[in-house]
Amino acid sequence: MDYDVLVIGGGHAGIEAANGAAQFNLKVGLLSMPGVALASTPCNPSIGGVGKGQVVREIDVLGGLMPVIADRAAIQVRILNESKGAAVQSTRFQVDKDVYAQVAAQIVGSISNISIIWERATSISKADNVFKVILSSGQSVSSKRLIITTGTFLAGKLHVGDNTTSGGRHGCDSSDGLSDLFSSVKTLPLRFKTGTPPRVKKSSLDFSKMVIQESDPRTENFSSLHPLRDRFLQQVPCHITHTNLDTMTTVRANKHRSPMYNGKIKAVGARYCPSLEDKAFRYPDRHSHHVFVEPETLDGESIYPNGISSSLPVEVQEQFLRTIPGFEQAEILVHGYAVEYDVVDTLELDQTLQYRAIPGLYFAGQVNGTSGYEEAAGQGLIAGINSALAHLNREPLIINRADSYIGVMIDDLVTLKRDEPYRLFTARAENRLFIREDNSIVRMGPYRRSLSLNEHIDRHIDVYLQEYDLLSSLVGTYVVRERNNSRLSEIICSHPDGALTALENFLNSIGAKFSPRVVAAVAISTKYSGYITRAEQESSRMLNLGEKRIVWDKVLKSPNISTECKQRIEEHKPSTFGQLKRIEGIRPATLVTVASEFL
Repeated sequence: MDYDVLVIGGGHAGIEAANGAAQFNLKVGLLSMPGVALASTPCNPSIGGVGKGQVVREIDVLGGLMPVIADRAAIQVRILNESKGAAVQSTRFQVDKDVYAQVAAQIVGSISNISIIWERATSISKADNVFKVILSSGQSVSSKRLIITTGTFLAGKLHVGDNTTSGGRHGCDSSDGLSDLFSSVKTLPLRFKTGTPPRVKKSSLDFSKMVIQESDPRTENFSSLHPLRDRFLQQVPCHITHTNLDTMTTVRANKHRSPMYNGKIKAVGARYCPSLEDKAFRYPDRHSHHVFVEPETLDGESIYPNGISSSLPVEVQEQFLRTIPGFEQAEILVHGYAVEYDVVDTLELDQTLQYRAIPGLYFAGQVNGTSGYEEAAGQGLIAGINSALAHLNREPLIINRADSYIGVMIDDLVTLKRDEPYRLFTARAENRLFIREDNSIVRMGPYRRSLSLNEHIDRHIDVYLQEYDLLSSLVGTYVVRERNNSRLSEIICSHPDGALTALENFLNSIGAKFSPRVVAAVAISTKYSGYITRAEQESSRMLNLGEKRIVWDKVLKSPNISTECKQRIEEHKPSTFGQLKRIEGIRPATLVTVASEFL
């Protein structure tokens, strides 16, 4: 079977890649491992979070699937960092993992030009600009564009105490390593690791000993095509409890039995998402750590105790769990485990996520060393769109890091050496006052418009931007005579009850009707306008310098650059001064030399 674009891997990156390419009316194949649900959530079934909620809304504007699926599967919704400024406020949904996978399958299955192939890939080759993939059945498929989104399945190994098995997650086989699948692809010399906590039976817990967290009805849905706050499923609470001295003493007493600390696992995990063992030994004087008790489904018994990921032996997991308030009688459904896997060297990718040395080959998701459903989905969508654009001989879609967290992530991946799993934080963005959830359509709409598609989201974007421009113009020019000829923008910024309330009051007073999403975005943008202008001026100055092109192999010929910096430049192959600047270990003297000799 021949395809225009073939995607290997049916996770969050895979379905976004397939959908992104399919929007251009190409023939798309989606190869997914048998027995693994599409867009499954093997770790915590939640979508969004700090930095990640912004990504989900960006995916929405670019025509992706995650926002729609998350809305339809949400069972608890919250706004994080609500006490802080709008720039770091983020939406987080706890989802029913079964419903999420079911909705994903329904949506992808309804796209007529996507064919789902439930088989494993056993080998990949390329000849005459066509990729040929041999399947586990012995049959083959071919495509001019190939996107690999295999997550943690590449040479995946699962660890629980002394027990090691092959697999990308609990109950699933692994894929062969990249060295077997595609001998020309360069992987990092170190493998990455992630892990999960034990799943616990809901009816065995005492929730009266925990702090309840109710769903917040004020939280807006992710998809701009859905009603603002209407829920599709029943909303349920989450809970919070804590570890204690007994918990951590149990973990510390079994250090020699932890595969992370006895040398059995040599892979690198994420510093920002430590396992319980990491917490025990990094912070020996701290015994109380949050445990977020989160349901995995509405109807099932499985509870995800977020915060106590562990690969300790089964009996040790049972022992430390029962020291936690509310978990005294806890029954384990699935024990926690660690998984280590192969990771692509993303310095070999360009900003379309295409592998430079093998035109037509793209990588997206956790195989690129990222850690999160949202990061994976964002990469998958960009890879899918760009594979289609390349097939059609059109200009690529490059997202600027000044406009988007997706842009920040991709620029970081292709320019910075990875020595641990990558996760988005708001602090990674130089322009985070502008890169907010509320203005995602303002930021990302022009990128979507550049694709010249005519789907429902495109028509919605056009209407939104017309409203936004009209209301922004009104706020910027209207003078309120009853307030001593004060400008409306000044009144909004100085209103004691907040910018949104001030703008809503004004619109009510003149009988004007605008979309609530537009009103919120204009109010917040007005409030931040002074800060954003200053930040944009500085960002523009740095961006102008950063966007200047350099030819890295010519830079290597300069006698005024140290050998160490030359080695780093040769490894990263920066194409702009901004990329050069972000390479870890590049000295200020080297930047001065390049700026004076090559710009």
